Amino acid sequence: MPNQSLALVTLVVADYDQAIKFYVEKLGFTLVEDTNLPSENKRWVVIAPKTTGAETSGAKILLARADTPQQRTAIGNQTGGRVFLFLQTDDFMRDYEAMRANGIIFREEPRHEPYGIVAVFEDLYGNTWDLLQPR
Repeated sequence: MPNQSLALVTLVVADYDQAIKFYVEKLGFTLVEDTNLPSENKRWVVIAPKTTGAETSGAKILLARADTPQQRTAIGNQTGGRVFLFLQTDDFMRDYEAMRANGIIFREEPRHEPYGIVAVFEDLYGNTWDLLQPR
């Protein structure tokens, strides 16, 4: 039986440094790696939500700068308007209040669903995320 996991999800961004600043300073993510790729004039930038353990767990995000007109049209709308990513937390209200204090825009008030507490928020480009505390 194979042992597989989802390691990285690509997020198309307009600017590496702008995206790093938002995700690290506003959402409290960890900058896992930022390596120049000189042969391509690109960077390998990986971020991840902070955890209480020494290492991040779960999938990480690869910030990929848009280089073509087609890629630039995907910035902020990677899923055609659907919720793109789900940020799971162990304390919804703690993170909700901290995010609001950091200027994160929530599209709705927190709501209770059969699967947990959830609210939709936007990243710096307008991609929608769920902040989610499962039941």
